[in-house]
Amino acid sequence: MAESDLFATSAEPDVSKTSEGETRVFRNRPLAARMRPQTLDEYFGQKHILAPGQLLRRAIESDRIQSLIFYGPPGTGKTSLAQIIANQTKNKFERLSGVESNVADMRRVLAAAGNRLENTGQSTILFIDEIHRFNKAQQDILLPDVESGVVRLIGATTHNPFFFVNSPLVSRSQIFELRPLTEEDLYELLQRALREEVRGLGHIKIRADEAALRHLARISDGDARKALNSLEIAALTTSPASDGLIHINLSVAEQCIQKKAIVYDGDGDAHYDTISAFIKSMRGSDPDAALYWLAKMIHAGEDPRFITRRIVICAAEDVGLADPMALILAQAAHHAAEFVGWPEARIPIAEAAIYIATAHKSNSAYLAIDAALEDVRAGRTLPVPEHLRDKHYAGAKQLGHGEGYKYAHDAPEHFVAQDYLGATKHYYEPTDQGVEKKIKDRVERWRVQLDELRTEIAAKNAKHAD
Repeated sequence: MAESDLFATSAEPDVSKTSEGETRVFRNRPLAARMRPQTLDEYFGQKHILAPGQLLRRAIESDRIQSLIFYGPPGTGKTSLAQIIANQTKNKFERLSGVESNVADMRRVLAAAGNRLENTGQSTILFIDEIHRFNKAQQDILLPDVESGVVRLIGATTHNPFFFVNSPLVSRSQIFELRPLTEEDLYELLQRALREEVRGLGHIKIRADEAALRHLARISDGDARKALNSLEIAALTTSPASDGLIHINLSVAEQCIQKKAIVYDGDGDAHYDTISAFIKSMRGSDPDAALYWLAKMIHAGEDPRFITRRIVICAAEDVGLADPMALILAQAAHHAAEFVGWPEARIPIAEAAIYIATAHKSNSAYLAIDAALEDVRAGRTLPVPEHLRDKHYAGAKQLGHGEGYKYAHDAPEHFVAQDYLGATKHYYEPTDQGVEKKIKDRVERWRVQLDELRTEIAAKNAKHAD
């Protein structure tokens, strides 16, 4: 079968029109392939975009598809949606793969689509699976024909298109995010697979316990392909009992699905979303949530240095001066992780994460430096006051540099009120959290003395002006 014909016919054969051999070949396909939905009524999940009345459903049912990009984790139905569109559209449907296709394939399909539109008026829908696998130059080839309407693009990707698909293509497409299927969706899908005689496992005598199906649905992590493949393995590897039935119980289900594969891509959404959840859990003072997201990253084989770098940043940004020990512990965890590696690195990293999650919080240092940077970027560049300038070179005294500077350690509390900025500006606003409460008391006391000094200087300047 030609690649372009993959979506031209229904995956469910018409038994009355197919030979026994063709039916046997169909049944030899993986269960997940046989159970692909052919209509929207058979489609599980994605109610947020496919419920009755939703935009995408209306567009499919009325055959008014424009350029689309579907993105989401594996097994959520991206290719199945494209197949449903193929079954319902009156347009020519062409398929390419970001893994298998090359520039020559793309130019051939686009040229044929242009000729078809010019000669017959028939439009072409071009489905590209794994579109993120095309590099920028390959994606650019599509742009003129998408722009002119020669083809309407449907792209499918597991990667966030705003990062992995060219901006011009994204701006000309509607983006739909597909979410992992719910446990209930997967449970119903498994039940349908057991009932379907042609497409599913209904031709086999199987008794599946509810607990077994629930386990498969839960451990599949929202991936319909994984759930169906596990059910098929259970059915094909379990010997019939004395009554002739293949009994799929919880023990069989556990063996067939084995360890759950964490949905985690080292350079994709899961990578960034998980570290984001980890940081926000520490910032939000929830050690249990922080430990879960940390465990997910450890299980997925994340680089420990990436995790500890984020912990160091969180310690400085979110704990800050409320508990300066957090930054020291974060740095220690970073060096320990580099030294020992996995799996032992999990212990100092977890210690640092728990400490930060349970510490007093203050982002005053983060806000302070950003406020100062904003002034500098905005052009608020202040000259260094004369008494603070370097006096350790010939001619400095003649210029008056350093004159009038007061050495802080000579003062009773190692503090002397003098102008260090040449302007009145408070960038640092200490909080009353943890250790910073003591810092706040000192800073407020010092600022009172500085304000008195500025008032005194202003009065003297005014007197001299008179």
